[in-house]
Amino acid sequence: MTASTDRFADDPAFAVHEGGKLSVQTKGAITSIDDLALTYTPGVARVSSAIAAEPELARRFTWAPRVVAVVSDGTAVLGLGDIGPAAALPVMEGKACLFREFGGLDSVPVVLSTTDPDEVVAAVRAIAPSFGGINLEDISAPRCFEIEARLKEQLQIPVMHDDQHGTAIVVLAALRNAARVTGRQLADLRVVVSGAGAAGVACTKILLEAGIGEIAVADSKGLLHAGRDGLTGTKQWLVEHTNPTGRAGSMVDALAGADVYLGLSGGSVAEEAIAAMAPGGIVFSLANPTPEVDPQMAARYAAVVATGRSDLPNQINNVLAFPGVFRGAIDAGATAITEGMKLAAATAIAGVVGDDLAPEYVVPSPLDRRVAEAVAAAVADAARAEGVVRETIGR
Repeated sequence: MTASTDRFADDPAFAVHEGGKLSVQTKGAITSIDDLALTYTPGVARVSSAIAAEPELARRFTWAPRVVAVVSDGTAVLGLGDIGPAAALPVMEGKACLFREFGGLDSVPVVLSTTDPDEVVAAVRAIAPSFGGINLEDISAPRCFEIEARLKEQLQIPVMHDDQHGTAIVVLAALRNAARVTGRQLADLRVVVSGAGAAGVACTKILLEAGIGEIAVADSKGLLHAGRDGLTGTKQWLVEHTNPTGRAGSMVDALAGADVYLGLSGGSVAEEAIAAMAPGGIVFSLANPTPEVDPQMAARYAAVVATGRSDLPNQINNVLAFPGVFRGAIDAGATAITEGMKLAAATAIAGVVGDDLAPEYVVPSPLDRRVAEAVAAAVADAARAEGVVRETIGR
């Protein structure tokens, strides 16, 4: 096909993705019969026999412990929704690029042609011996909660659904600094979360763990409270652990006098609702590409505004979290990613901002190379402190 007839020729995004974005390279050259004999047969048989006798030796003599599987079923891809595994693959390749670029980890995109939770869990379990961590990606709620929980229970390697926990970690980091820049603590804040999907649930849980003052969650039908019926198990959990004053009504009603709006749902929020928030308010409007709250409008009322957009200050971007989280977990030989490790990651991200803290700078740039290193160190320390690490295999 010539350039003149190629409808993708003038789009630089397609140029970057042409032929895929990944390749596999050998660590050593094979230039002689001896090289071949050591890399493959017969030398490899000695290594395989040793691993068969002592399976833990695979952590020393294979790449598996330092390779992450980026797994998706294509049901909740970016802002595109359920587009299927083939269309999800460029996104998973991109995620693998970010693991290498920011975390120094190899990763392999794996897209599955099933949306059945039992089949997804079985498939990931089956391939798990090839990997040192499982990054679940773009799996729709509520299925993602069950899939992650079952894999965490069944596997002895780090498992994390990044759409949930990566977002939550970065939101907590940014909110810590937003509270600080406005002269408050997390415990002083009343938060309204718009959205009870994967990100909304995970953000709510981590904010509760971090000691938020008060938090209420709204779905498309309004606030979750004890009077609601027909709720999923996850939403029932939210009813039992949030909204302590029993607020009912709409999300907009709850914003009156609130300190924080956390938007994770799409749609739009009217100016009157933001104007009704408490003075010195904080607006995190994270829908992409169009935030729920117009950022320029929000800035007229709020002290701190954050979005998911790269062209605006205070971008809440998961790349600030997941490369360092997995790098730290893998460096420590962790068997899981715990709540304590996630909290440590959020504290490390917030700490990178340091004395440069300002309303327009409550979270580091996604390109700040200090972040992954700080997160990895904090996560590894937390894993060791919590005792969720393997013993080092002796030489």
